[in-house]
Amino acid sequence: MRHLIQAGLIAAAVLALPTAALAQNASPVGAWKTIDDKTGKPKALVRISEEGGVLTGKIEKLYREPSEDQNPKCVKCTDARKDQPIIGMTILSGLKKDGNEYTGGEILDPAAGKTYKSKASLADNGSKLEVRGYVGAPMFGRTQTWQREQ
Repeated sequence: MRHLIQAGLIAAAVLALPTAALAQNASPVGAWKTIDDKTGKPKALVRISEEGGVLTGKIEKLYREPSEDQNPKCVKCTDARKDQPIIGMTILSGLKKDGNEYTGGEILDPAAGKTYKSKASLADNGSKLEVRGYVGAPMFGRTQTWQREQ
């Protein structure tokens, strides 16, 4: 009888694993490889976290050529981030869940030093994040597809 109970508990745990994985992918919280929408190459690893229902994203790593500065600063930023290291910088802030999207945020393009309104939505069962930066209305912007890192 004891073996049957143990076997039942093990079976329940195994069946719960896919559900836990799906629940984890149902949120943008985690590490994301940003992909440049112009070149198709990875640019950075951004860690998205959530506090009080608000998402923020910080750059953890940059994917740079060996000949490029490996720890660049945001020389074109005009706010408090001016001349600060890009690695460790918060570039995504203020996103809140709104139905199937996260809206009301702001995203920084460190290369240009410009901030844009932003929104995001999960795609491909949570393995991709469509991040849109825009001026005014969402139709006046561009979208990057970020890939979830495991």
